Amino acid sequence: MKRYAVYSLVLTCLAQPVLAQEAVPLGDIVRMPVREITVFKDGHSFVLHEGEMASNASGDILLDHLPRPVMGTFWPYSVDKKRPLKSVTAGRRRVRVEKTALTLHELLRANVGADVAVTQTSGEKYAATIEGFLVRTAQEIEATSKPDSPMVLPREGKVILLKTSEGTRVVALDAIRDVVFRDKVTKTVSHEEFRDLMTLRLDWGAGGAQKSAKVGMVYLQKGIRWIPSYRVTIDGRGTAKVELKATLLNELTDLENVTAHLVIGVPSFAFKDSIDPIAVQKVVAQLSRHFQDGSRTRYAMSNAIMTQTMRMGEYRGVNRAAPSSATDMPSGRNEDLFLFTLQGITLKKGERMVIPVATFQLPYEDIFKLSVPMLPPAEVRRHLNNQQRKDLARLFHLPKVMHTIRLENNSNVPLTTAPALIIGRDGLIGQGMMTYTSIGSTIDLELTAAIDVPVTKHESETGRTPDAMTWHGNRYSRVRLKGSLQLRNHKDAPVKLEVTRHVLGQVSKIDNKGLAEQVNMLERDDPATWPGYGYSGYWYSGSYWWNQVNSISRVTWNLTLEAGKDVTLGYEWEYYWR
Repeated sequence: MKRYAVYSLVLTCLAQPVLAQEAVPLGDIVRMPVREITVFKDGHSFVLHEGEMASNASGDILLDHLPRPVMGTFWPYSVDKKRPLKSVTAGRRRVRVEKTALTLHELLRANVGADVAVTQTSGEKYAATIEGFLVRTAQEIEATSKPDSPMVLPREGKVILLKTSEGTRVVALDAIRDVVFRDKVTKTVSHEEFRDLMTLRLDWGAGGAQKSAKVGMVYLQKGIRWIPSYRVTIDGRGTAKVELKATLLNELTDLENVTAHLVIGVPSFAFKDSIDPIAVQKVVAQLSRHFQDGSRTRYAMSNAIMTQTMRMGEYRGVNRAAPSSATDMPSGRNEDLFLFTLQGITLKKGERMVIPVATFQLPYEDIFKLSVPMLPPAEVRRHLNNQQRKDLARLFHLPKVMHTIRLENNSNVPLTTAPALIIGRDGLIGQGMMTYTSIGSTIDLELTAAIDVPVTKHESETGRTPDAMTWHGNRYSRVRLKGSLQLRNHKDAPVKLEVTRHVLGQVSKIDNKGLAEQVNMLERDDPATWPGYGYSGYWYSGSYWWNQVNSISRVTWNLTLEAGKDVTLGYEWEYYWR
């Protein structure tokens, strides 16, 4: 008998409908402030929220700011070890909100119990007291709905109950033209709406729930980005003033007096394309193009672009015993990442900010560089469009000496990939691209064409040997050529020259202490070889004869040309042809 009674009790409890939760008052919802952000150039940010947060009557802390963190990066916590965090839940809740009444219907609903004079659309007038409205509560709707029905808001009828001298009058809201209130009018009305809320539940211990607790959370999310840019001012005597500024783009949340760490480096986020399940938003706001993976600015500023990291591997024995002068220098190095720390950042969501980050002095030297690419075989050139052919002909037949400056990074931070505005003693010189430059290495910034150092190129064939080689049944002739690059210095000071010439085949003779080397065709990454047209697919194809028996050679000269002098750089080479 006792077993039966217990069993019946359980059935009775289960048979009772589970009523909807009461709506959460808007005043119970708090906003946890952002204290610190670590911002990466690709648009991801590591965000830290923390503060003394008020709890509700149940001892829970309710937040309406729900992040969309990268999978596995959301970590909430309680600062007080005596009140540990038990759990965090996120989901849709009904919230009761007070707002200004904007319609006659809302004013009537806000003033239940008020004495009024009513005029209907028919012209009838009478005195009444607002008795109320007919409303189906969320609890009633959910109790009478099918199992697993979605959450609902209260449903209000389209009639109003007015108490008159004749009794309670039921009037359609659309039938009321205007109302005169006899006493003071309440101008705010309460209604319910859905919001996604996060609930932090603490273990308050034996003492019970307190009015507040210090809690926090950290997560990684896309929405705040920094774009660096440099201004390089050269004094003409070997010292460059390098100024770094950051443009902050905030499309995540409001920032108020926040500490911001700007990161130089290439982080690895294994799950950056996966959102943590704690994010419950069904509709995601689209971030601007500055945060899209395919955006031009995102790609251009990435330190991961190896084609932009020229010279980053060089180390020239920079003297760092006397460090550069700098302002607002970073807080230091975190493994392979470097951090610039900025204090007191206030930036609303949707705003942009430009802020100076660092200034330091770097030594530099003027370098005049000439690069003459090889002319690809006809089998390759026929795959190019007209513009590509014109560009290649210009580079090959009308080479120009380019004036560059070589900066030595003897500061205590790396230089990051960014646009660089170059200023001289007489004003603006131009704009180049600063590429990632580690501490102790150098970076070349191109200024302009050196019109005072003209160059003339001469090349001619010197002979052929028929049937000089047989390869897989094919006979090849050996073609011998010679060439020269003549340069003259019209400046009033010596210039330091770096000259590079690529040829198809093997170099047999060089003058003026030039050096020759064969390029590794399998790992050819020098853009000066075939600049910018993606010939590698044709080069690697085994069906072309020139791939079978020829290599690519690079000839380099490093010399100083005195003012008013000229120099001729000669070279000879040969290749096999059929």
